[in-house]
Amino acid sequence: MKKDEILQLKITLEGITPKIWRRFQVQREMTLHQLHSVIQAVMGWSNSHLYGFTIDEKRYQDDKINQIEEFDNVKLCSSRTYKSNMLKLKQKFWYMYDFGDGWEHALTVEKLLPKERGVSYPVCLAGERNCPVEDCGSYPGYYHLLDVQKNKKHPEYKELIEDWLGGEYDPEYFNAQEANLALRRMFPNKGEKKSTR
Repeated sequence: MKKDEILQLKITLEGITPKIWRRFQVQREMTLHQLHSVIQAVMGWSNSHLYGFTIDEKRYQDDKINQIEEFDNVKLCSSRTYKSNMLKLKQKFWYMYDFGDGWEHALTVEKLLPKERGVSYPVCLAGERNCPVEDCGSYPGYYHLLDVQKNKKHPEYKELIEDWLGGEYDPEYFNAQEANLALRRMFPNKGEKKSTR
């Protein structure tokens, strides 16, 4: 393993079709808490809820969960118990966001690459579709929102789409440049050129 090695990861939100996915690259020397921040930015989540990872059947949770007694047998993500440099090529692992709504994501290590000069890491390379609206009520709530949005005469349209959501939601929208701007705000890389990817 080289110090400047880059992980190329693909993340897919489970249980939704068509698939919502992103492909992104991160430096190997990263805690799981930092990886969580990258995932939030590339997926378009708002970092409003607890999260956790499952890697090789071991659970790693948000540090805030340590205050909840029932979770006292899990490891914390910001501690150095597991860093992304321990991930292997083609390894699959899971990320859970918002334990109430239960958004489960599958991640795969697609490639191990040398660091590219002039690229600001982490960087989002590609993706498809918008992540669900926060607090929409998990998978059933997401599909219900899409159904209501299709019909402006639906009895819940005003309350759900106009009042709660504040306007229409585009499930097909994704913009890698916006994801990379969010990454730069979280991880400002001094002295490196901005990525054009």
